[in-house]
Amino acid sequence: MTKVVNHWIGGKAAEGASGTYGPVTDPATGEVTTKVAFASVEEVDAAVAAAKEAYLSWGQSSLATRTTVLFRFRALLDAHRDEIAELITAEHGKVHSDALGEVARGLEIVDLACGINVQLKGELSTQVASRVDVSSIRQPLGVVAGITPFNFPAMVPMWMFPIAIACGNTFVLKPSEKDPSASIRLAELLSEAGLPDGVFNVVHGDKVAVDRLLAHPDVKAVSFVGSTPIARYIHTTASANGKRVQALGGAKNHMLVLPDADLDAAADAAVSAAYGSAGERCMAISAVVAVGAIGDTLVEKIRERAEKIKIGPGDDPASEMGPLITKVHRDKVASYVAGAAAEGAEVVLDGTGYTVDGHENGHWIGISLLDKVPTTAKAYQDEIFGPVLCVLRTETYEEALDLINSSPFGNGTAIFTRDGGAARRFQLEVEAGMVGVNVPIPVPVGYHSFGGWKDSLFGDHHIYGNDGTHFYTRGKVVTTRWPDPADAPAGVDLGFPRNH
Repeated sequence: MTKVVNHWIGGKAAEGASGTYGPVTDPATGEVTTKVAFASVEEVDAAVAAAKEAYLSWGQSSLATRTTVLFRFRALLDAHRDEIAELITAEHGKVHSDALGEVARGLEIVDLACGINVQLKGELSTQVASRVDVSSIRQPLGVVAGITPFNFPAMVPMWMFPIAIACGNTFVLKPSEKDPSASIRLAELLSEAGLPDGVFNVVHGDKVAVDRLLAHPDVKAVSFVGSTPIARYIHTTASANGKRVQALGGAKNHMLVLPDADLDAAADAAVSAAYGSAGERCMAISAVVAVGAIGDTLVEKIRERAEKIKIGPGDDPASEMGPLITKVHRDKVASYVAGAAAEGAEVVLDGTGYTVDGHENGHWIGISLLDKVPTTAKAYQDEIFGPVLCVLRTETYEEALDLINSSPFGNGTAIFTRDGGAARRFQLEVEAGMVGVNVPIPVPVGYHSFGGWKDSLFGDHHIYGNDGTHFYTRGKVVTTRWPDPADAPAGVDLGFPRNH
């Protein structure tokens, strides 16, 4: 019997009423194992209404009340991390260790939310004038929404809702319809932790659900992670409807390798950053820029390591890389490799014919490595979102920097060098929001914010960290003057000596 994933509205499962369902596939077998309910406009409205009702009390609740719930949620999340990882593997396909790492990174943001009282502290200036004080406070927005991608079905929602609800907001999540089960399990754990009904809601669906969230007058802010075209659409549409928006888009992350770098360390980093989680992550390294004469040696070291990666089902402990999320996506990724030679690239490794015995219908693709890729090639220009690594060659640091800064994307980047001065120049001169120095995937820890530049981010706020707190609250400044108690009206004795 096919499993059905329904919505979560007002603190309980809500059976889909639209009659429309989407298929959820096991990427390792190609079989449809689950169907997910797609929300109608009315069902989205019901979720927003539940969140709006819950905000009346949750928005006025104490910080202690909110953080107590989050501490209990953190304990439950930690206890059930293997279970959540199994749900991710079953629907996304990533290997169990990658899925566990995803949950662990989500836990970091829950940790941050548990200590949100530090970020929510206001400021006070006394005696700015005679008996006048000025204070600033931060208050929640109300109902906020999150629209999240398939590649991290647990982590990315946890980049959003823990901080949002810790700040006093209520939340409506629209997760990816490709791997929806993790979001419902998170909702169940939040309920078990004591989160009041309606504070956290989940609606599944497609553009119908998304567009209703973007237009709904009671939704005050929208957080999004996904591709650049959709991020641009989310930002434009939600902003036009008067909402605060943070929309994180796509990437083409470059790793610059200077001639003095430890090439073994650089090759190890390139392989893990390009092929980990099958390349389906916005912080993957998809372009290595080799400077000077090191290119041939570096490519050979990458090839030697890449050929050893064990590809197989995500639930096989021996697997180091799993399948891609859908057959359509697998075929699109393969097309970049198939067309690379005609565009001037040298195909060092071609993974497009890879299959796994016993799982021939899975969405398999092997490791692909393209060398001497021209910047005009589609494999370089597009965000492939798969296990394809492009290597580009330059003669100088300046040429490499110009190449990187010419990209329309500015999510993350890295430099590998032993020279501190070169690294310092790069981190100041490169046009990207996150920079690694001998670190291939510079995803910030929870108390620093995540976000890119240029076409990788639409909106003024990065996600989580201090930016997350600011995004989910708005500031208020209070100017206060009190008369001196010695000037109390005649007949009122406050125990102060009279001034006259």
